[in-house]
Amino acid sequence: MAFQALVVDRRADGGVAAEIRNLTDDALPAEGDVTVRVEYSTVNYKDGLCLTGGGGLVRSYPHVPGVDFAGTVAESRDPRYRPGDRVVLTGWRVGETWWGGYAGRARVKADWLVPLPEGLTPRQAMAIGTAGLTAMLAVIALEAHGLAPDQGEVLVTGAAGGVGSVATALLAARGYRVAAVTGRPEQAAYLQGLGAGRIIPRAELAEAPARPLERETWAGAIDNVGGPMLARLLAQMRYNASVAAVGLAGGAAFPGSVIPFLLRGVNLLGIDSVMKPYPARIEAWNRLARELPPDRLDAMTGEIRLEDLPAIAPDILAGRVRGRLVVAIGEEAKSAGAISPPDGAARDL
Repeated sequence: MAFQALVVDRRADGGVAAEIRNLTDDALPAEGDVTVRVEYSTVNYKDGLCLTGGGGLVRSYPHVPGVDFAGTVAESRDPRYRPGDRVVLTGWRVGETWWGGYAGRARVKADWLVPLPEGLTPRQAMAIGTAGLTAMLAVIALEAHGLAPDQGEVLVTGAAGGVGSVATALLAARGYRVAAVTGRPEQAAYLQGLGAGRIIPRAELAEAPARPLERETWAGAIDNVGGPMLARLLAQMRYNASVAAVGLAGGAAFPGSVIPFLLRGVNLLGIDSVMKPYPARIEAWNRLARELPPDRLDAMTGEIRLEDLPAIAPDILAGRVRGRLVVAIGEEAKSAGAISPPDGAARDL
């Protein structure tokens, strides 16, 4: 079967370049139980790294990136999946170590797939993608540690990015009062449209705390930033509140204190979506299908084609892509509707 793929390869000068190539099933990896006809993928921070050769994520070239994909099973040697089944893949280092979703076809291990949840289309699943799955896992973890809508405001940092946008919409839909942190005031209307009740300028939380404890403010938090901002918001958490840490856009170093953990019983919850076991994935995806309002998902989503990806990669790495971008891969996806490349309003965090 012939298909197109975006292939990243080494240049003679040691850099990398991405180009569209016409391939056949002979190019697919031998490992894997299920061959999927890919309809949509998406763009994550890791995809930007893989497309530009950053982060050391790609070990072998030529390589097909794409951390996420959704599509239809074409062939299966595993009894859990049959031709015609709709499936979703996120994580498991697909698109990094393994052949990814930026191709018309992919062959992967059955253990890495989940059935497309009832009520979601492949396009909607990729508008959610790893970012949305991570946001849902964070909400689940916070609620497992006692968070409820009547306890006060929940803070979301990096709120205009992919994880932050989905987290804001999810929390608001569940009745939480959401305070959204952004570094650009022009994103206020966008975040309010997703359900944020208050916009917090990034500068108010950008510095590490001068004291180990500050005024108790937040009932919970989802933090995409890390670094000094994580240390600052930990000092502001209410007694026995929790922070779900999902990213490190502000750096991996933690210039904070253990005092919030000891004197206020604050919980710091690490959220990983890459290697999350199957049952937890199913729970998160089913909740996303039920709880994420479709209109808010549409409001945060733009769409591009496979050939647009090399130009988008620097934007995702620089934090200039707002919300979510889906990538139309298969011919069915490309013919399903108009492509909406990100303009100034759809980019900008």
